[in-house]
Amino acid sequence: MLHNMNEIITDSDLVFITLDTLRYDVAQTLWVQGKLPNFSKWLSPKGWEQRHTPGSFTYAAHHAFFAGFLPTPIETPKQPRLFATRFEGSETAVAETCTFDAPNIVKGLQQKGFKTICIGGVGFFNKQTPLSNVFPDLFEESYWEESFGVTNKDSTQVQFEKAADLLNQTVSPVFLFINISAIHQPNCFYLDDNLQDTIESHAAALEYVDSQLPILMNALHKRRQQSFVICSADHGTTYGEDGYIGHRIGHSNVWTVPYLEVLLKK
Repeated sequence: MLHNMNEIITDSDLVFITLDTLRYDVAQTLWVQGKLPNFSKWLSPKGWEQRHTPGSFTYAAHHAFFAGFLPTPIETPKQPRLFATRFEGSETAVAETCTFDAPNIVKGLQQKGFKTICIGGVGFFNKQTPLSNVFPDLFEESYWEESFGVTNKDSTQVQFEKAADLLNQTVSPVFLFINISAIHQPNCFYLDDNLQDTIESHAAALEYVDSQLPILMNALHKRRQQSFVICSADHGTTYGEDGYIGHRIGHSNVWTVPYLEVLLKK
C-alpha cells in the first residue's frame, strides 16, 4: 500500500524506530512462532516485510535513512518512497512522496512544524565525540545516557520510558526517532548462563524489546493525533555464516532486514 505522506503529515505524529542490527530471518521466525505479541499488533498478516538496507552498518544506513532512502522492497525496488529530499533525477519520488527542500528529512519535517526528537542507543548516537554527534545534531532535541546503550540489559525500557515522558510533555506534532540498542552486541545477557553472543541471544533480545513496546504504544495512544510508525532494522549481522562474524560486510544476513510501516488511527 502506497501511503500519501503529504496527507498523513498534516494530522499525524511520525515515529521512526531502528532496531539496530536485527536480522530478518530471526524477526520473522519469532513472529511465526507467536513470540512477538506486541509487534504483531503493528505487523501485517504476513509478518515483517523483507527489504534491503542501503547500508551494511549503522552510520552508513542512517545517513541514507535521514535522506529519505529507507530500506528497499525486494520485490519492487522502484517502489515510490515515503520521504525524499529534492534533487535532480530521482526515480522514486512521486506526487504522494513528501519531498523537502532541505538537506535531510529531519530538517524538512522541522520546517513543516514538527518537533524533532532523537533518543539515541548505540555508539553513533552517544554524543561523546564529534562523530557521535552527527546524527543527534540533526534534531531539535536529542537524548542519550549510558542506560540507553548496548551494555544495559534494560536499555529498551529506559528508552521507551524517556520517549513516553517526552510525548506526554509535547503538544505539537512530533517526529520521534529511537535507535534501539538492545539487539546489537553484546546481547548474550538476554539468555541465562550465557557468556557469548549467539543467534539465540539475538532472538532473545528482540523478545525483550517486544515486551517493552507497550510503554511506547500506550504513550502514542494518549496523543490527540494519529501516528504513522516506521520500524526497521538498519542492517543485520552474522554469527559464523560462511565464516563471517559481525557486519559491515556484503552478506545476505547483513543486507536483508525486517521492516514495517503502519498508520495508527485514533
